[in-house]
Order: sequence, then C-alpha cells, then structure tokens
Amino acid sequence: MNEFFRNDTDENRQSLLVRARKVALSALQQYDLEWERIQFIQLSDTITYKIETRTAECYLLRIHSDRLSKEEIRSELAFLRALNKSDDLNVPEGLANCNGSYVLEINTEEGYRRPYVTMMRWIEGGHASGEFTDSCAYNMGAMMGKLHEVAACFVPPSDFVRPIWGAASFRRAMAKLERYYARFLSSETWKVYQAAAEKILSELATMHPNAHNYGLIHADLHTGNIVFKDDQHNPIDFGRCGSGYFLYDMAGTLLELYPKHRWMFIKGYESVRKLETDYVRYLECFFVMFMIENYCHHASDPRETSSLIDEQQYALAYIREYLNDTPFLFDVIEPVEIDTSTIIDMRN
Repeated sequence: MNEFFRNDTDENRQSLLVRARKVALSALQQYDLEWERIQFIQLSDTITYKIETRTAECYLLRIHSDRLSKEEIRSELAFLRALNKSDDLNVPEGLANCNGSYVLEINTEEGYRRPYVTMMRWIEGGHASGEFTDSCAYNMGAMMGKLHEVAACFVPPSDFVRPIWGAASFRRAMAKLERYYARFLSSETWKVYQAAAEKILSELATMHPNAHNYGLIHADLHTGNIVFKDDQHNPIDFGRCGSGYFLYDMAGTLLELYPKHRWMFIKGYESVRKLETDYVRYLECFFVMFMIENYCHHASDPRETSSLIDEQQYALAYIREYLNDTPFLFDVIEPVEIDTSTIIDMRN
C-alpha cells in the first residue's frame, strides 16, 4: 500500500494534488455546510484548503500526511478546544461532521492509504506585512505568554498523544540531516554543525522540566502562523504542537526577528509570564537547536537547496558565537564567509 503523500518528484506531487482535491470534495459531502468555493492553500505536512460558504463563515479543510496518527490528530483538537475556553485566545477549532466525528478517514485511489481529514473553524486576519514594529513584536510576545499560561493549566486526558520536542527528536533530526547535509554544507561546516549538536544535547541533559518551564507548546509559531486583525494576534496551525520547553517555543519565533524586536518580544512575554533569571543562556541554546531543525526538515527537498546555501553565512555565524559561549541573541551578528566549492549542488 502506497503512502497517500507521495511527493518526492514533480510528477508525484502533481498526482498527489489531483488525489487530494478528490478527497477534499468527498470529505465536504460529510459536513452540513452550504459551501460555495474550495481554494487550495498549500502543500506541506498537510494539504490545506479554504472552504467558503454561503454565510459569512469560512473553514479550513486539512488532509493529513501519515506523519501523525488518528490519536495524535484528535489530541491536537482537544488541546485547541481547551485553548479556546480562554477569553485571551482565539485559535482554530475542529468541526464535527454530520455523524459527530472530528477526524475522518476518506477513501482514495486504489493502492493508496486512506488519509485522515479534519475541518477547522477559519481564523480571519492577515499576515504581517510592511515594516515590523516594536509594538507588534511586544504583542506577539504577550500572545505567546497567554498561550503558555493557558497550556500550563491544561490537564490532558488519558488518551492524549502528541510529539515530544527535546533531545530524542533532535537526534532524529540530526540523523536525517546527516543523509542530506552535503547538498548545502561542506564537510568542514558539517563538523561545526555536529559540534553544535553535541553542545545542545549536553545542555539539554542539564535542564530540569517543571510546571513553569515545560508543557504543551505550539512548536512552530513563526509569523506565517500568526494572523493579525484589529490589533489582535491569533496563532494558527497547531499541527506541530506537543510537549516541550516554553523557551524552545519562544526560540522558534525569535529566529526571524531582528535583535531589537527579540527584546520587545521577550518584554511582551514577561508582561504575562516571568522568565527565570538565567533564561538567555537556555534560549540561545534552543535558538540554535530550532535553526538546525529547520534545516533538517528542508534538506531533503531539492527545491530548498538554494535558500539553504544562501542562509549558511548567517547560520554559521550564530553557531560560531554559540560554540564560543558568546551571547548573541540581542546583537547584530556579522555573516561569515564560507566556501561553497565542495557542496554538492542539487539545484540542477
């Protein structure tokens, strides 16, 4: 039986999107919706569509890859229901079909596994555009603080299953990167990555999770997963949510912010939840960890190779500072010169 998400080549990717649209249309028949338009959004870990109806309501239809089990998808929806009980948060929430089911298994072409499908309430708003402001960064930090505050009070049911983001998941990511690093790293720079990984794992071993610093996190809250409307910052796409350190969650957002906005983000966060006095050391560890994991995720896709190569002058600068125990989070770091002559270029 073939995996539904076969997208390793352009031909397979196109075939996948044809299968997916048929699955989406079949799934729509199981909901009590007077829908008018289905609009493809993107193909990533899920295939997503915006569903517009005759009323003002819109929905998000997701076709899930085999990466998550039915229990993991159900657990994500349970977490979202708990978050939405807070007056301070507005997050997507699952919609049951006509039979009361939240996770559907839809028939597809013969020879392929049947994918899971979920329908979510659409969160209105737009993504960040134009110049990023201090107040925007501050409000994003406050939003994450509220998210962690509510998550820290959530008591998972006995059948709750979500990924754990920590040493074991990082080792798996590095094992994947070892197969693909030559596409964008030289042998020498790969050794630098390995040294950083060893230091990260060593630091993780010294950390002690407790109710204040560890819990359920979004785990992918970059600005593309935040929608803005009427001065409100709303998190979306909880597909990677799981257990981990709250600082790890923060690091994922800080990666794409300028140093001054990182500071404003943290000030916003601390307006809701105070951080421990030595948080910077651990936050920088998670910053480098999250950055490397991003490269692990994208390294297997040849379409990403060019951007991965271009980013290394900055990535290696951060790793250099980290290995030298030089604080870097709030400073502008100069890029390093790298030799790309030994990299196996997969762009052609």
